[in-house]
Amino acid sequence: MKTNWTALSVILGLLTAIMVCAQENPEIAPRAIPVNSGPNDVARFLAGMPVPEESPLAPLMRDPAWQTHAAFFEEQFSKLNLRQLQKLHAWQQTALPESLQPIPVVFYMFSGPDFLYVDQFFPKAGVYVLCGKEALGPAPDPLRIANLSSALGNLENAMKSSLSTTYFITKDMKVDLHEQNLNGVLPILYAYLARADKSITNVAFGSLGSSGVFDEAAPGKRGGSIQGVRIRYTDNQSGNAQTLFYFTTDISDGGVKATPGFLKFCQRLGTGASFLKSSSYLLFENGFATIRNFILDHSNIIVQDDSGIPLDYFDPNKWNLRFFGVYLGPIDIFKQHYQPRLRELFDRTNPPPLEFGFGYRWNYKEANLTVATHK
Repeated sequence: MKTNWTALSVILGLLTAIMVCAQENPEIAPRAIPVNSGPNDVARFLAGMPVPEESPLAPLMRDPAWQTHAAFFEEQFSKLNLRQLQKLHAWQQTALPESLQPIPVVFYMFSGPDFLYVDQFFPKAGVYVLCGKEALGPAPDPLRIANLSSALGNLENAMKSSLSTTYFITKDMKVDLHEQNLNGVLPILYAYLARADKSITNVAFGSLGSSGVFDEAAPGKRGGSIQGVRIRYTDNQSGNAQTLFYFTTDISDGGVKATPGFLKFCQRLGTGASFLKSSSYLLFENGFATIRNFILDHSNIIVQDDSGIPLDYFDPNKWNLRFFGVYLGPIDIFKQHYQPRLRELFDRTNPPPLEFGFGYRWNYKEANLTVATHK
């Protein structure tokens, strides 16, 4: 093969000219493309926790914006642990020891990015399935954030209600999570995983078609009808490998009919536990019968507040119910879903008190919790 020396000399000349120009005008020199950080380092960074010295993110820890963020989260999570989590764990040891056993799958419908509480209540599940209407957003990359202070502030605002009460305020989250590079629920899931002492080992974006199979795809090239993510991680205390799925989907009857892949995906996982908290009383509505029946058919145990499945749907021949706390009825915005029969049962059985807030009743003195166990 002949070498075209004329063309080669022209190319070399152009490259030399570009290099000289860049040296004389550094402002037009191409920037080095940052090395991608691993998802576990990103999760720790977003959670305000130190990353290894060799991490590409390590220099960002010197940024005052990150240091302020880290101090804020350290304070918030310390308060959360004292106010809620320590008391929840003490209650769990005696009132719900079965939740501490290995469980194949936990379904958390209407969860949004609330990994925090499903992990606390069912710490040894093999698989967690979360879903909501909130979008995933792209994989967070702190190295590409132009204004770190603003982006981390938005993450704090998005998580503030969950940390101070027990639930996310959806309308606030939509505003906060569409700012900067930390948009979508993924940064929140990352932060909660890191703070729960997990190490992320693999993150895969994908989609569910009508067959319900999770199809991995690169970000931006995701086909299928329902977008989701699979996060594999290790629990640092036990060494157990666990998996978290989050899907952006509509689980109303109409949504399930239009895009059946999510429910088919869940059906493939078999029977396990279900968790329902601050679910806007949607399972009281006629338009959510399909998902309500799925939960009842695929759960051996259901932990919920009064916004979950209404009392009337629990067949006494199939379910044992245990109550905790007090039932004052729904907060005002949902007062139409008051359950007189549930109030009678609480009054008659005089359940043991709760020492931690749960659901919309984040003041522990007003909170209620129901454990339904399949006979």
